Amino acid sequence: MSLAREQKETIIKDYKLHEGDTGSPEVQIALISERLNSLTTHFQAHKKDHHSRRGLLKLVGQRRRLLIYLKTTDKERYEQLIKKLGLRK
Repeated sequence: MSLAREQKETIIKDYKLHEGDTGSPEVQIALISERLNSLTTHFQAHKKDHHSRRGLLKLVGQRRRLLIYLKTTDKERYEQLIKKLGLRK
């Protein structure tokens, strides 16, 4: 389950740091978060889809590692990102 091209482009446009930025931690975390949200709705309808659940868990781990990286390198950008995405309370 991947994101639509238009959806991906709008997320990149919202979170990019400079022109042509597609690989910064902010963009990657935002894309993974959107994908996790769509997978969460998928699992509400398909409770027994355990193969996709493994992929969901891998995405959660990848996002967690990127968040840890961002937190250790630039605390201010980390705080702004989690506030914008609404990840932590």
